[in-house]
Amino acid sequence: MSRGELFVLSAPSGTGKTTLIRSLLQGELAEFANVHFSVSHTTRGPRQTEVAGRDYHYVDVASFQEMIVEDRFLEWAEVHNNYYGTSVDEVLPYLERGNDVLMDIDVQGAERILSKHAVADTDPLKTAVHSIFIMPPTYRDLELRLSQRNLDDAEQISRRLAVSRWEIKQVELYDYVIVNREADAASHILASIILDKRHRRTRMASEVESVLEDFKASR
Repeated sequence: MSRGELFVLSAPSGTGKTTLIRSLLQGELAEFANVHFSVSHTTRGPRQTEVAGRDYHYVDVASFQEMIVEDRFLEWAEVHNNYYGTSVDEVLPYLERGNDVLMDIDVQGAERILSKHAVADTDPLKTAVHSIFIMPPTYRDLELRLSQRNLDDAEQISRRLAVSRWEIKQVELYDYVIVNREADAASHILASIILDKRHRRTRMASEVESVLEDFKASR
């Protein structure tokens, strides 16, 4: 069985990344039955529509810091005064079983993953890593989305917009870019990136060999 591949998604807060991921994973395409969504740990509390274990693993600061000391994170960062991190257990076991893994992480976390992967001799992932950045079409669109979702007060929205100005500048770190003008179209673009990687000849080697053997046997 070939090892799974890692898809790293980042976007400024409010860009619609979570909606795209849910659309992908809950869609009817059987191609995505073997994709695991990596659920991050965070010290912030759950929002009204969020579910523990589906959206995040919610932990207190002491527990999070203990996991840091025990080296149980592939990456972690402090964002908007809260800790966020991706545990080893949410990624490596799935890759080893041949599952593709989808990570929803901020730019700081993506930088850590990509820098680790760039050093081949110490790469803990030992798999292909594909980075995807989701962008809003304009600053005004992002401002409206943050206001209309009714999750933050004016001060929090202002802080998120300030952070987004820095995050947008990091787009050159990523392999792919999706401008999220319309959710369905953006979701299909995300699906096409994953499908492209899954159907490379090298990834399809075992199935190709099976077909070739079948043709040999038919002589």
